[in-house]
Amino acid sequence: MSIIKWKPAENQLRFRSEFDKLFDRFFDSFFQDNNFGENLATFPINPRADIEETGKEYLVSLELPGIDKNDLKLHIEDNKLFIKGEKKQSKDIKEAKYVSCERSYGGFQRIFDLSSTIKSNEIEAEYKDGVLKIKLPKTEESKRKEIPINVK
Repeated sequence: MSIIKWKPAENQLRFRSEFDKLFDRFFDSFFQDNNFGENLATFPINPRADIEETGKEYLVSLELPGIDKNDLKLHIEDNKLFIKGEKKQSKDIKEAKYVSCERSYGGFQRIFDLSSTIKSNEIEAEYKDGVLKIKLPKTEESKRKEIPINVK
């Protein structure tokens, strides 16, 4: 059995080199035929949501820049809030030959489970400046009630 000197820096460089090769192979196939814009523009949109709870309601906010109000659809089904939308490419973008296109286009869908303590017939939504805000009012029995506990 021979003794091998451990060279941590060399092992890290070898790992980094293999990792770089992996990314190169992925992006080479991704950008094949120099169709940069076609490939990048089809990435799915996954809008992030903030959910805030107040004493009387839940507030859901989604950032949806570049999406037209008419391309948004909201509905409730089986105690779930469905939010669907689509960010469409303009005709100019479809016909242009881009070297790089970092904006995303396409459809998305977000589904939120609602508790049975939501007044589903009183839900309100507003879309302004690329932000969708949804108010989900609570029923009376679901509102937080503070009950003091006496410690002896």
